[in-house]
Amino acid sequence: MTPSKPMRADARRNRARILAAAGEVFAERGASASTEEVAARAGVAIGTVFRHFPTKHDLLAAIMKELRQRLIDKAETLIAGGDPATAFFDYFTYLVESSAEIGTVVTLLAEEGTPIEPGDQIMAFAQTFGALLEAAQEAGTVRPDARLDEVMALLTATTHGALAASWTEDLRHRTLALVLDALRR
Repeated sequence: MTPSKPMRADARRNRARILAAAGEVFAERGASASTEEVAARAGVAIGTVFRHFPTKHDLLAAIMKELRQRLIDKAETLIAGGDPATAFFDYFTYLVESSAEIGTVVTLLAEEGTPIEPGDQIMAFAQTFGALLEAAQEAGTVRPDARLDEVMALLTATTHGALAASWTEDLRHRTLALVLDALRR
């Protein structure tokens, strides 16, 4: 197997624009979104989309991979440079706010019959989220008796509730405030 050539700078930019546009289009339009809409939003020709992502499934899988990595990167940034007293709460909020985009892609992949395998990225996600929780507990802002599995259950319930019931922004913010207040020390 020959190593693949590195992508040219313009190709990398196009790919990034396509993924960003696709995330927006799928979040707005759901399953009815077309690759033509993605190309138009990204400002590229439809052929460019198909060169990078030959099928809609390939595009959705790439969006999911990027979303997972973005979640991990955000957590690692907060761990490295955030205030330990607030980083956990910032991240929990970020996850709930990001859930609409993630949920749309997961739903579309599931409708295609694609199993969503958590893989290494989800394991890294749990580890980084756990590190934020521990740092907040050490800083004295999160209850010392809050366990990672409990926090993950609260996060899952909040994000799924927001998605399944199409919570308004106001309801999402109020519910999130109640959940986070329950975790505060």
